[in-house]
Amino acid sequence: MIEIATAPLTGKALLQKVKELSHLPRRETAKRCGYYTTTKNDQTRVNLTDFYDAVLAAKGVPLDPEGTKDGRGREPTYRVSVHKNGQIVIGATYTLAMGLKSGDEFEIKLGYKHIHLKQVDSDPSKMTDDDDSEMEED
Repeated sequence: MIEIATAPLTGKALLQKVKELSHLPRRETAKRCGYYTTTKNDQTRVNLTDFYDAVLAAKGVPLDPEGTKDGRGREPTYRVSVHKNGQIVIGATYTLAMGLKSGDEFEIKLGYKHIHLKQVDSDPSKMTDDDDSEMEED
C-alpha cells in the first residue's frame, strides 16, 4: 500500500521524506509528501509549485519573505506614470494604507518637479503645519 501524507509536510520532516523518496519521480514524491488535491471526479492533482516552495522554505530560501495580503492583485511599487489622458492614478492600495474614505479632500500644491497632496480636514484642531517644512526644491 502506498503511504500518502494527509497534511502537507514542512520543514525538516519534508526534507527527510524527500530524501527517502529520492528514487521516485518528483510528482509521486510531492504527492506522498501531501502536496495534492482530489477533484470532484476523484482525480488527483499534484501541487508541484507548493511542494517546491515548501522545499525551498525548508532549506531556508524564502521566495517571498513579506508575502501578499490575499494573493491577489499587484504589489505596491510607489511609482506611477502619467497616463495618455494626463492623469496620475494613485491606487486603492495607498488610499487604504492611509485610511482614506470616499469623499476625503486634498489640497494640491505644485512644486518644481514634485506635487504635494495635503489632506483638507474639516476639524481645524487636527490640522498641522508640519508638512510645510518638508517642501524642498528637487
